[in-house]
Amino acid sequence: MTTVPSWWKRLGRFLRGARTVPRTRFTAPAIWRPTPASAAALAGGLTLFGIGEGFLLASHLGAAPWSVLAQGLSLRSGLAIGWTTLIVSTCVLLLWIPLRQRPGLGTLMNILIIAASLEITYSFMPQPDSLPARYALVVVGLALIGLGSGFYLTSGHGPGPRDGWMTGLHRVTGLPVGLVRLCIEVVVLIAGWLLGGTVGIGTALFALLIGQSVAMGLAVVHRLSPGPLELSPPGEEPFPQGEA
Repeated sequence: MTTVPSWWKRLGRFLRGARTVPRTRFTAPAIWRPTPASAAALAGGLTLFGIGEGFLLASHLGAAPWSVLAQGLSLRSGLAIGWTTLIVSTCVLLLWIPLRQRPGLGTLMNILIIAASLEITYSFMPQPDSLPARYALVVVGLALIGLGSGFYLTSGHGPGPRDGWMTGLHRVTGLPVGLVRLCIEVVVLIAGWLLGGTVGIGTALFALLIGQSVAMGLAVVHRLSPGPLELSPPGEEPFPQGEA
């Protein structure tokens, strides 16, 4: 009978996914009251998220639905993908107004930092030709998005534009939050594909693995900076099933 090494067990426990969004030592006391630690976690997490999105796009194997939309708009308009990402995020934020959603510091920083880090990564990332290297970009990209989400979500500065729109529609319509998110993601993905965005195995892997990746990212962040475990606010998903 094969014995599992103790280091492997410890690694498995360390990477075990969180079941909710925890509080950490750096979690802000309120969405508009940043501390140096919460601001650093917010900025660092969003930067990692944007870099991960850039990796997915650079793989040319398909990306997350919102990145597919931004890519399609970039191809049609001639604007850099960072700019189309920023424009899409701003438009989604404007959709909060009729839903009476209140943005937080994280909402605004989400728009700026993810767009900038995605643009820089995608512009300077070498475009690999070999299939193994492209799959490696997908795997690393998903891991970075998960870890970045762990820092961003536990910083306590409010949801991103897309998650806020999702929870607002859920509250107003009474539809299950999962159904609302699914409908949004499908419509966005189809629109991006029709505009010329790349849909492929990377898109499928994102849909299948992003939830677990974010759960693992939350768990890693909580173990690195433990605090009291708290449930997500009412009406919000423990972790996003798409993008921030």
